[in-house]
Amino acid sequence: MARCDKLSAAVVRWFGFGHPVSAGSFIEAFSCKCATKLITTHTKMADEVTVQKARFSDRVRIRSILGRPDGGAGLAGQKVRISGWVKTGREQGKGAFAFLEVNDGSCPANLQVMVDASVSDLTKLVATGTCVTVDGCLKIPPEGKGTKQKVELSVVEVIDVGTVDTATYPIPKTKLTLERLREFPHLRSRTNSISAIARIRHALAIATHTFFDEEGFLYIQTPIITTSDCEGAGEMFQVTTLISHTEKLERDLIENPPPTEADVEAARLIVKARGEAVAHLKSAKASKETITASVAELSEAKASLARTEERSKLKPGLPKLDGKIDYSQDFFGRQAFLTVSGQLQVETYACGLSDVYTFGPTFRAENSHTSRHLAEFWMVEPELAFADLEDDMNCAEAYVRYMCKWLLEKRYDDMELMAKNFDKGCIDRLKLVASTPFGRLTYTKAIELLEEAVGKGKEFVNPVEWGIDLASEHERYLTEVVFQKPLIVYNYPKGIKAFYMRLNDDGKTVAAMDVLVPKVGELIGGSQREERIDVIMERIEEMGLPVEPYEWYLDLRRYGTAKHSGFGLGFERMVLFATGMDNIRDVIPFPRYPGRADL
Repeated sequence: MARCDKLSAAVVRWFGFGHPVSAGSFIEAFSCKCATKLITTHTKMADEVTVQKARFSDRVRIRSILGRPDGGAGLAGQKVRISGWVKTGREQGKGAFAFLEVNDGSCPANLQVMVDASVSDLTKLVATGTCVTVDGCLKIPPEGKGTKQKVELSVVEVIDVGTVDTATYPIPKTKLTLERLREFPHLRSRTNSISAIARIRHALAIATHTFFDEEGFLYIQTPIITTSDCEGAGEMFQVTTLISHTEKLERDLIENPPPTEADVEAARLIVKARGEAVAHLKSAKASKETITASVAELSEAKASLARTEERSKLKPGLPKLDGKIDYSQDFFGRQAFLTVSGQLQVETYACGLSDVYTFGPTFRAENSHTSRHLAEFWMVEPELAFADLEDDMNCAEAYVRYMCKWLLEKRYDDMELMAKNFDKGCIDRLKLVASTPFGRLTYTKAIELLEEAVGKGKEFVNPVEWGIDLASEHERYLTEVVFQKPLIVYNYPKGIKAFYMRLNDDGKTVAAMDVLVPKVGELIGGSQREERIDVIMERIEEMGLPVEPYEWYLDLRRYGTAKHSGFGLGFERMVLFATGMDNIRDVIPFPRYPGRADL
C-alpha cells in the first residue's frame, strides 16, 4: 500500500499537481502531457537538420556542415555565417564571380564558397591566406560541376576580410616541404598536414584524460622545476638566476665602482666620531632631544658603514664557496633544473591517493639532431598503487589500444588525410593495435630471437648481445618482422635501467617493461617500483648517485611502503606512431631542439 501511495505521489508530481485530483482532471492532464511530449520530440527531430552555431561565436564551424553523414546536403536552404582562411581562390566568368576554398581548422575539408562580384571586391578575397567572414545560403552544387562536396555556400554579404600581401606571404597554395614549414612555426598551422596533426594530437590528449578518468585515476600536476634527476643521466637544463644577477652586478660595478679600503676606513672613523659625540653629550647631561638626534646620526653612520663594507666585498663573476659555485645565493637556494620526468613526484601522490597520473612537458639537454629527439617533449606518466609488473603491462596495453580506437572513431577524416599524404598504412596500423592483443616476452627471449636472426644473415647496425639496451632497429624488427604486432618486453638487465626499478629475485634483472609498436619502436617504458628501502639504497649507491636529493623519495619506503608500478608514454612518439610522420619536430606545435627555440 505504501508503494502505491509513493507511486501515486510520483505521478501527481510528474503531471504538476500539488494536491489530489479527480479522474477527469487526471485524464485531461495525461492527454495534454502526451501532446506536449510529442511536440517536444518533433521539435528535437527538426533541430537535427538545423546547423549548429559555435557557442561562443556567431559563426558556424565548417565541420558541423561538412562533417554530417550527408556531407551537409540536408542543410541546403539554410542561412549561415562562416569564418576561415582561404586555401585557394579563383575568379571566373571574366571576374563576374569567384570560388573560394575556405577552411577554419575544425576539419580537413574545405567549404566551397561562391561570391558574386556585386557582393564584394573579388580581388581582395581570392589570395591564399586571406581571412574571411561571410553570410550566405547553403545550396546543392549544380551537377557536373566537378566538386566532390555535397553542399556549397552562396554568399549574400561579406562581413569581414583580413587581407594578405601575396608578395610576402610565406605559405603559398603550392605544397611546401615539412622542413621548410618549420621556419614558420607561427603560420604552419594553416597547412593541411600540420592542422590535421594538431587535431590528432588534441584527440589523443582528450583520449588520455578520458581513459584515466574512466579508470578512476586522479590527474596530478607535477612541477616543471625540480631539484632531482629522475633518470640519473645528468642531461638536464639548469634553472638559475645567478647569471643574470652576475651580469647586472658587473654592469653596476663598472658604472659605480665598489668602495676602496680607504672608503671603508673613512666610514669607520665616522662611526667612531659619532659614537664619541653621543658619549660626550651623555656625560655632559645634554637635553634628551639633543642626545636622541645624536644617536640617530650614529645609527645612520653604522648603517652606512654596513652598506659600504658589503659593497666593498662585491666582485665580478659568479659567487663562489670553496672554489665551487655557491648555489645558496641562487633563486631557490640550491641547484634546480627543468624536469626530465614527473614520475618521482607523482609517486608521492600514488602512495597516498592510489591511482594517479601526470601529463605535462619534460626537458632534456641532449645535443641530438636526430628525427626522434626533442629538447622539450610531453610525457604521460601514470602510477598504480598496489600493482605489480603484470598490472602495469595490462594498464599500458589497455591505454594504447584505447587511444587507437578513439582516433579511429573521432578523427577518421584526419587519419585519411595522413594516409593519403604521408603513410598509406597508418589507418591499418591503428586498427591492428586496437584489435590485437599485444605479444609479451622477456628481454632474454628477445635477445635470443635477435641472435637467431643474426645467425640467419640479418644485419643490424648495433650489435646484439645480452645486456645491451635494445636499439630502435631491434625493436622494430621484433614488432614488424618477427611478431607483426605490438610487443611488451619485460625483465631487463638492471645495469641499463634506473635505480627505482624493482630488483628481481635473480639479482640480474629488474621488473621493467617496454611497449614496442611498429613504425616507432619503444612507445612506453615502465616498471614495478622498488618498495624495499634497503634494496633501493643499495641501488642508489651502486649507481653513484647522491642520497641527499632523494631523501624525500626514500621516505615513501620508510613510512608505509606499498607495492606500486607505473610507466611513461612519450606523447610525441604516440603522435608519430598514429600519423606515420617521420620527424618528431613535425608533431609538436613549437619544436625545441639544438639551435632552435622559436617564439
